[in-house]
Amino acid sequence: MRDDRPFAGPEPPAVWFRYSRDRKGEHPADHLAGWTGILQSDAYGGYNILSKPGREPAPVITAGCWVHARRGLFKLAEAGKAPLAVEAVRRIDAIFDAERAINGASPEHRRTVRQELIAPLVTDLLAWMRASCKRMSPKAETAKAMNYILARPDSFTRFLHDGRICLSNNAAERALRGIALGRRAWMFAGSDRGGERAPAMYSLIVTANLNGVDPQAWLADVLARIKDHPNARLAELLPWHWNAASSVQHIQAA
Repeated sequence: MRDDRPFAGPEPPAVWFRYSRDRKGEHPADHLAGWTGILQSDAYGGYNILSKPGREPAPVITAGCWVHARRGLFKLAEAGKAPLAVEAVRRIDAIFDAERAINGASPEHRRTVRQELIAPLVTDLLAWMRASCKRMSPKAETAKAMNYILARPDSFTRFLHDGRICLSNNAAERALRGIALGRRAWMFAGSDRGGERAPAMYSLIVTANLNGVDPQAWLADVLARIKDHPNARLAELLPWHWNAASSVQHIQAA
């Protein structure tokens, strides 16, 4: 999932789905072979190989998701039996509150504000968590939830030094929401070929939605035009270049 809007980036939002038969770590390495950049995700171990030194063309830069980190603590706080979890959620929410003021600003401005206002909050949070964990058994649920962050300090503080990084990968989570809600109705793809076709369609439909384009109208228009469209100009049919007006003009011309 690419969404540059939080830092006023120039690239249009887009999502790319891939299929795998299981959750083995070999799949992310295959899906992202040859790619490098910033990968923001949960702590799924299958991504670890992407950031290892020596990876070609370069190791992927990892960024932790603060929403995933908050989730475990929030569940404990909601149960009402973990005062330390309640305090951890309060501190994390203060970070999110400070971040909202710079949503949509330039990367440079975001980095400056983060260094001045948010970095102290993060530093205090990590120090407080370390001190709190020393007073708890490592097997305590609250300690485990805190260690989700403490075990990956570089990943969770990387956003402080790069204005392009968001606090969470919620954009990708939202892109997956439709599939998560409907999976009871299509539990099985039927075959590996069906599994490959489904994410191709998901990629087109969700990308259209992200760009404010009606997926049905866009697909109907593109499928009608693509056979006569020059290969060198296929990019004109991408959702962020397509619009309803061009579709109407095409229909009228036909």
